[in-house]
Amino acid sequence: MSTTTDLADCTATELVNLYRTGQASPVEATQAVLARIAQLNPTLNAYCIVDADRALAGAQASAARWQKGAPADILDGVPVSIKDLILTEGWPTLRGSRTVDPKQVWEVDAPVVARLREAGAVLLGKTNTPEFGIKGTTDNTLTGVTVNPWNTKMTPGGSSGGAAAAVASGMGPLAVGTDGAGSVRIPSSFCGIPGMKPSFGRVPAHPLSPFGTVAHLGPLARSVEDLALMLTVMSRPDARDWTSLPYDPRDYRVGLCDGVRGLRIAFSPDLGYVKDVDPEIAAAVRRAAESFAAQGAQVDEIAPGFANPEEITTKLWFIGSLTVISNMTPEQVALTDPALRWQAEEGRKVSVLELQKLTLRRGELGFFMRQFHQRYDLLLTPGVSVPAFEAKPTDQWELKLDKFLGWTPFSYPFNLTQQPAAVVPCGLTRSGLPMALQIVGPMHGDALVLRAARAYEATREWKLPVVVKTAR
Repeated sequence: MSTTTDLADCTATELVNLYRTGQASPVEATQAVLARIAQLNPTLNAYCIVDADRALAGAQASAARWQKGAPADILDGVPVSIKDLILTEGWPTLRGSRTVDPKQVWEVDAPVVARLREAGAVLLGKTNTPEFGIKGTTDNTLTGVTVNPWNTKMTPGGSSGGAAAAVASGMGPLAVGTDGAGSVRIPSSFCGIPGMKPSFGRVPAHPLSPFGTVAHLGPLARSVEDLALMLTVMSRPDARDWTSLPYDPRDYRVGLCDGVRGLRIAFSPDLGYVKDVDPEIAAAVRRAAESFAAQGAQVDEIAPGFANPEEITTKLWFIGSLTVISNMTPEQVALTDPALRWQAEEGRKVSVLELQKLTLRRGELGFFMRQFHQRYDLLLTPGVSVPAFEAKPTDQWELKLDKFLGWTPFSYPFNLTQQPAAVVPCGLTRSGLPMALQIVGPMHGDALVLRAARAYEATREWKLPVVVKTAR
């Protein structure tokens, strides 16, 4: 028996409850999501692969388990998308690149995909990414430009822009993304959904990223409870990742609604060095910080006290880009995004000695933030310093250092330190674009970050993007 609500607009938690009570089936939910994809993906270009037959087969198997009262796990029957940087058995993982041969054998699931399959999730397809996930917008020369469901002239951000656009528009309630300098949090901010970068190693990875130990796997969803639901599954162990943390068998939904009363929270509107934050975003994030005080937290406006680590991030990142390029033939290099070639050339300029010094500076930053969290449980900042800006084809972006990360100064520091951080929508600009609050926790404090995100989310109401409203 189906409900009167469009199942494509339900959260994962709502879907599981509907399955449990017999008010909807995984087949109906998957059909609703596939219909939404057929309706909106030609405009948004969030998916680069959609496998309707395989998704429906998975949904039918899930429906049979639910009918027997024996679901496989907590995500049984929930539609999920996978970012096209993550290996998925049976589908090409092209990484947005014309240098990857789609005809090779694709028989390996990355750890996160394997855990989702085991949990009975319905895999819908692969979401678009910039080539090898190298930048904060989502466009490539293979599968084109992804646009923002709130305003299709704008970018959804990146590099998990396809994932965020899909979730925000109802083309699947859950998505797997990656975050090396903000690539879950930027598009979640631009698309008005919750998204999380867990502590490094909390979600096992295979193969490890060429960009090194800044690269995290994380969930994107339509509610914080769904982030917790998904992280519970994603964080299960896999022996292929030697950098992964010891397994924590917790259910991240437990304690999620315990609130923030008594927590010591730092609020920094500029991290002490960010000069240009959009005034509407600054005001919205300040109101969000005030809401934590109203809920009983001790909130102090204070900068953490570290200097801008942008140079550390960019140079380490560009060495990663050089690593990617180094495995290619000259003919393949010529097929790549100009931004990848530019980044690789910048990476060539970094000497071995400079690399070691950068690594030491990164360690100092990590030490500093470990000490900071002895005094404060959480840190609040803006998610991104600007609203979503214009989407462009791959060859139209300006290749300059100050254009690379200067507009997202709140995200990359916490990839360097490997701390958990989540973004939650905190309103819309006057032009109708989402704004976001970022909540940063101490290393291994993933559950605390989710708890605070839920406390703030409970003060607001979810809004649908305009493109979804007008397309009906």
